[in-house]
Amino acid sequence: MHTIEDGYRAVGLLIDINWERLLFPTAIIAGLSLGSYIGTMIMNGGLY
Repeated sequence: MHTIEDGYRAVGLLIDINWERLLFPTAIIAGLSLGSYIGTMIMNGGLY
């Protein structure tokens, strides 16, 4: 049980310290995905 608690604390600490390292790639991927979706809709005439 102590091992699980220690592992949980370690993961929480890593997320607290490095949250921006997860946020920025996620934002880039989301932006590229949205841009490709909008581009596809424009090319197919779906937005008008």
